[in-house]
Formats: sequence, structure tokens, C-alpha cells
Amino acid sequence: MQTDTELAPCDLILFGCVGDLSLRKLFPALYHLQAAGLLHEQSRIIGLARKPLDDESFAAQVEAAVRRAVGSAFKESHWQALLKRIRYLRLELSEPKDYLAIKTLVVDLSPTVIYYLATPPELYGTVCENLNASDAIVPGGRIALEKPVGHDLESSRCINDTVSRYFSESQIYRIDHYLGKETVQNLIALRFANNLFGSQWDQNHIDHVQITLAEEVGIEGRWGYYDRVGQMRDMVQNHLIQLLCMVAMDPPTQLTADSIRDEKLNVLRALRPITAKNVARRSVRGQYRAGQIDGVPCPGYLEEQGGRSNSDTETFVALRVSIDNWRWSGVPFYLRTGKRLADKVSEIVIHYKSQRHYIFDPRQRSMVQNKLIIRLQPDEGIRLRVATKEQSLQQGMALQSQALDLDFGGGQQGRIPDAYERLLLELMRGNSSLFVRRDEIEASWEWCDNLIDAWHQCQTPLEPYAAGSWGPDSADALISGRGRAWHQRVD
Repeated sequence: MQTDTELAPCDLILFGCVGDLSLRKLFPALYHLQAAGLLHEQSRIIGLARKPLDDESFAAQVEAAVRRAVGSAFKESHWQALLKRIRYLRLELSEPKDYLAIKTLVVDLSPTVIYYLATPPELYGTVCENLNASDAIVPGGRIALEKPVGHDLESSRCINDTVSRYFSESQIYRIDHYLGKETVQNLIALRFANNLFGSQWDQNHIDHVQITLAEEVGIEGRWGYYDRVGQMRDMVQNHLIQLLCMVAMDPPTQLTADSIRDEKLNVLRALRPITAKNVARRSVRGQYRAGQIDGVPCPGYLEEQGGRSNSDTETFVALRVSIDNWRWSGVPFYLRTGKRLADKVSEIVIHYKSQRHYIFDPRQRSMVQNKLIIRLQPDEGIRLRVATKEQSLQQGMALQSQALDLDFGGGQQGRIPDAYERLLLELMRGNSSLFVRRDEIEASWEWCDNLIDAWHQCQTPLEPYAAGSWGPDSADALISGRGRAWHQRVD
């Protein structure tokens, strides 16, 4: 994942600049890049939205958002430096003549133009068509697309076909922000720079793998969006599948975008389909009911604001996934994700096989299974759990489980850059390693569509779980057997 591409001046054109993503994530990320001296002095940021704002009113909204995100670390000098770059253009996305202002302000003056579409995916085609009609697409330009790209394989292809009429694949940067996280990036170094792990990253040494993306929050007022997609499309198709690929892929031939993405694609092609024949044994669908989180009452999904009482949308998914290749033959991957769960946790846990010949106290056998815990949030880091002898004269060779801990947020390393800081920086550098290629998106949709179809064919029921729990009981049954259970975090 080479990141040493020279940073050239560019204009970042942000569609949907007053939306939640832009104000909550993108502008704070740009502020941190400015503070770190990572924005070219000639680069500009032009926000586009339909609201009747002038530059000053727009800047005031952005400043308030940045101050909220940055908190006490906010520095007026960094903000003023960023403010000098910012402009606002009012634009109706569906009005072709409004795009002529982009041509006048940006394209004729900028060496590199980057269009960032923080808009609903169904508008991607409209934006591209109008950019083309106004002659605002130039050679060397780039376009960034937020997820999800489509609702299924067919709609994904339709969107990609439309965008690719105006931009080549090398110009299209499809975003999955999990790929920008520090710990996900460290998977590359951990696996391929350390023989300690690289030589044991296969079915001979690993018993199983768990990937958990758990959220405490509910749908946060997004019923209209979420009820159409559910947890499968919202989290599994992109974030969970991408993390699975990063864990399971073979070593790339070199650290280039296409070498890395080729290996991820090979994993997607090796995923065993979940069909009507095996869906009951390999998947769990759930929907949260009323409960409590940290002592605070939470409504059930059907009682959320704007909800409908007969919704069959899943808010929890657990899967048992197999990868049919030599490296992972016989190694199950357990995936789970859900809303209103007991804790906010994103982590990958590699469970190594136990020693075949065990000579210690049989009652302590569970302590000798090594685990590599890769934490993505809330505290990024890597922890290796190993068995050691208790330091005691009385206990003999009693064992204990201890952690070798690499905490990315502690010590002398300072703050961890947000995923969007890295993604925006690599977008401006023209490095596509952290972005998703079209064939990856479509292979992921094809696998997920098969699973969703199997649910429909078999009328797979929604299993209730209380808000504040870890999901339906059947999720525990999915992983049980051979001494396996979902990893419980121990600080």
C-alpha cells in the first residue's frame, strides 16, 4: 500500500457538503490534514449543495462541525488556513445548467479535479451525466463514491455502468471507510512483514476466525433508509466482507493497488455460497426488541420513530462462512454484526489451534489456546493472548492467560488518524490501494444476493433479541461445538 505518491495541487469538489457525512467526518478530516501540513498549498475545497448559502454562512456551519469534532485540540490558526481554501456553490443536482459554474470556477483553473459524491447512490448517474454535459470532466480527474454502490448486483451494475461511461476504472475511487482504519492497514504489515504470523496464517495452525462489528446505537432516525436495506446490505456486504478479504487474502506480489485487490477478489470468488440447502445451518437473522443499554431503556426496532409494526428487516446477522481454497480449507469464519448490542466493538479474533500434546492441568486446558485480537474500535490495537506460568511458589505449574499488547492510541504514538483522513489523503495522491474495485463490489453483491434469496426461499425467521444483549441465542448455537464460543472482551 504505497503512500509515497507526490501530493499535487487539486480541487476537491464536495457534493452534499452540508450533509451529515460531510460535516461529521469529511471536514474534520480535512482540518486534521491541514493541521498536519498534508494539504498542498494551492489545493481548494469547493462545497456544493442546494441550500441558499453564501461563503460566510457555509464556513460558519463547517467551523461549528469541526469544533465539535476536534474539541479542545481546535486551533484557530489551522482553521484559518483551511478556511482560505473553502468556497461554496449552490447547485441543484438535477439541473444541468447549474454545473456550468463548476466548469467556470474549477475545471478551467485547476490541474486536478476530484469529485466527491457524498450523496445517495441513486444520484451518482445524474451527477456524472450533468458533469459531462457541462464539459466539467477532464483527463486525469477522479471521482469518489460512497457506499453502498447499489442495493443488489443488478442495481450495482447499473450505477457502475453509468459512472464508467464518463470515468475510467482508474479514475473511480469507491469508498469503504473501514479500509482506511489504522488497524486494518496494519493487517498488511502484521501478516506480510512478520514471519511469526505469516508462516502460521493457514489451516494448519488456525482453528477459526471471528469478525464482530457491534453497535450500541439503533437506527438513529434513519428508518426510511435502514428499513430498505437492513444489516445485511448496510454492514455485511461492504464492511464485513472487506475485513474478511483482508484477513484471508494471499500475499500480493507487490504493494500496488491492483495486486492487493486481485488477492481480495480471489477470496470473494472462493467464498462458498450460502443457499437454501444450508442457510439454516449457516446464518442467523435477528431484530432487536425493547431493552436497556447502560441502564437506559431502549425501544424495540418496531417502536423506533417512523417505524412500521410489520417490518421484517433484520438488525442482526451472524454467519458461518467457508473459503474453498488450500489456505483456509476446513477453517470456519464466524461473522456477526448488529445494532443495539451490549457494546460498541469492532474486532477480528484469530483463534489458533491448541497443542496436540497437552501436559498441564486438564482443568486449565482452555488457557493455552492462543488468540490474536485485532481491535478496530473503540481502542485500536493488536493483542496476542498467550499462556504463561503463574508467578507463585504455591501453585506449581499453574497457568494463566496474559496479553502482549500493542496499543495504537497510547504511549508516544499520539492520536490515531481517522479513517477519512487517510482516505482523503490517498484520494488526493491518486493512490487507489484503499478503495474498492468494481469487480470486488460485484462479487460481493453476487454472494450476498444468493444469501438474501435463500432467506426468502426458506422464509428464514427473524429471531428477537433484547436491546443490550449480544443477539439471539441461536447466534451462540451457530458457533458452539468443538469448544468454540464468541470472544468476550477482557480488558
